[in-house]
This record gives sequence, structure tokens and C-alpha cells, in this order.
Amino acid sequence: MTGTPNESSTGSTSPVRAQTKISVSDPKIMVNLLGAKDEILRLIERNLDSDVHVRGNEITITGDPAENAAAERLFSELIELIEKGETLSVDAVRRTLRMLEENTSERPAEVLTLNILSRRGRTIRPKTLGQKKYVDAIDQNTIVFGIGPAGTGKTYLAMAKAVQALQAKQINRIILTRPAVEAGERLGFLPGTLTEKIDPYLRPLYDALHDMLDPESIPRLMAAGTIEVAPLAYMRGRTLNDAFIILDEAQNTTPEQMKMFLTRLGFGAKIVVTGDVTQIDLPGGTTSGLKIVREILRDVEDVHFAELSSSDVVRHRLVAEIVDAYARYDAVQEQQSAQSVHAVPGRAASGGRAPGRRR
Repeated sequence: MTGTPNESSTGSTSPVRAQTKISVSDPKIMVNLLGAKDEILRLIERNLDSDVHVRGNEITITGDPAENAAAERLFSELIELIEKGETLSVDAVRRTLRMLEENTSERPAEVLTLNILSRRGRTIRPKTLGQKKYVDAIDQNTIVFGIGPAGTGKTYLAMAKAVQALQAKQINRIILTRPAVEAGERLGFLPGTLTEKIDPYLRPLYDALHDMLDPESIPRLMAAGTIEVAPLAYMRGRTLNDAFIILDEAQNTTPEQMKMFLTRLGFGAKIVVTGDVTQIDLPGGTTSGLKIVREILRDVEDVHFAELSSSDVVRHRLVAEIVDAYARYDAVQEQQSAQSVHAVPGRAASGGRAPGRRR
């Protein structure tokens, strides 16, 4: 790729218009850069203030010099993504645009090509800057809390890192656990065998495992104890050495359960705790262990809290909008609740004594 700026002025009162040309030598890269029926090019044009014109293997950008520089950087990142083997998608372009708007030190081409795990031609990697920081934190800390809304890849990326660590022989086993909160972890009244009783709570973890390992190998690994999937109550009284331990849905733990789980940590082990504090299913009045653990452990070395947000959602575009809409609604409800608490009780609107109950 080559860029050639060519500035010109149309007069002292007119804004300076600059022209930058980008040459793309490989026709395959240009085809990918434009997208099917030019859908990627149209998306780029909608998000740039400069005019973009494509002819042959040359892209011409015309506009304000600063805006042209931003456009050139975008094309540079997208071309590098393609050169690294990525098939460019509308979603990847949107994420690249968002990262460039945030003006972070991390380059989109580096974030979006960080491979964690590959199986049968499918690669698991972070898709946002927040996810990249989360993955880096898992590498650098013994205990990591991944906190954020649904769809941000909290558990999925943690499991990918666990499988990666197992394959690299950094640990000897993977332990995946969730609180079976809907049944209060008292599963005896449910029909079926023990496995059938706990299976609905652990099914999402099994599903993720099937994405990352050959399905035929999973029963063998579980039978050997290399992979264990169990309710949180089964962790009590154990010390887990040389293991990668993931606690999912941690917002549904009590403070006592959270303490119990974190103190299972043994030598050579790593813990990742994931949860969404906006989706707590505990009985009314019960405090979430995930909500208070930050205050308890915020000064403890080698413990990291990774915050993911709606900008890290990698599901359907509407999921991020739904998360934001609920956050706005909750903020309004909390404000109204605070106002009602501060209202003076027991007084009528006129300032007199409130009417009492007739005896």
C-alpha cells in the first residue's frame, strides 16, 4: 500500500482540500476491501467525512487533511487485517472504526488477529479492545474477574484460554463450575439422576467445550478428570492445584460462596470468575458475592478486575442496544428510588400532620 498526499487550496476563505492516493497492488486484497456488492466500501464511506473514490487498484481520498489522515489509517488497518489472512466483514470494519475513534494505543489489526485457539479452520480470538485487555489480564494474573453484560465473551474467552493452557501443558486439568441458583443448590427434589438434575445449569459450558475440542475427546477427558464440570457446591472442601478454574454466572453466588470458591486456589492454578451484576437471580435481599468482592480484594496483588461493556458485545447488534437501554432504565429507577427515600415521611402536602388511623 502506498499513500501520496496532494494538497491544494481553492482560496483564502475556502477550506483546504487535500488528496491522498492509496495503491493496492494485490487485486484480491482490493476485492476483499470493497466487499460483496461494495457493502464494505459503502460502510466506510458512511463513516468518513472525506470523499472516497476507487478506480482499479487505486483509492483516492479527498477532504480536510486531518480527516484524510484518519481515513488513510482506517484503510491501512483494514488492508493489514486482510494481509494477515482475515476475510474482512462488515462487523470487523465496525469494530476497527470504533477502536480508531477511541484513539487507543492498541492497533485494531493487532487486536483482531490475536489467535487464542484454532480448531478445524475456526479461530477463537478477541474481537474488541476490551476483550483483548481481558485476555491479556488472564495471561498476567492468577485471579481475574471478567464482569460485563451478556454477549461480551466473558466465559467463552476464559474457556478458550483454559483449553490453550491445557494443550500447552501449563496446567493439568480444567474445572468449570456454576452456582445452580434456581434450585438453591438443593437439587434433590428434581427428577432424574444426579447428572440429569445438574445438566441444565452446566449445559452452556458443555456447548462451549464442543466448540473448542473434538467432541469425541471430551468424554475421555472428563472420565480421566482432565476436564470437570460441576455445580459450585461441589467445590467445597477442595484444594485445586495445577488447574485452570472458571466460575461462571458468579453474580449468583453469595459472599460466603465466593469466599469458599476463591480459597480453593492451589499451587500452579489460575482462576477466572465471570458474571453480570445486572442479572442477579438470588432470592430478594441476598447480597451478590460478585458485587462486593471488588471492594474486598481491590488492593490484593495478582488479582485483576476486567470490566467489559456494551461496546464489547459480539452478538447481534441489537444486543448492545438492549444492554444500553436496560442500563438507562435502571439508572432512572435508582434515581427515582433515591428521591423517594429522601422524601420526608409522615407529612401531608400542606405541611400539617399526616392523617392517622381512626381507632
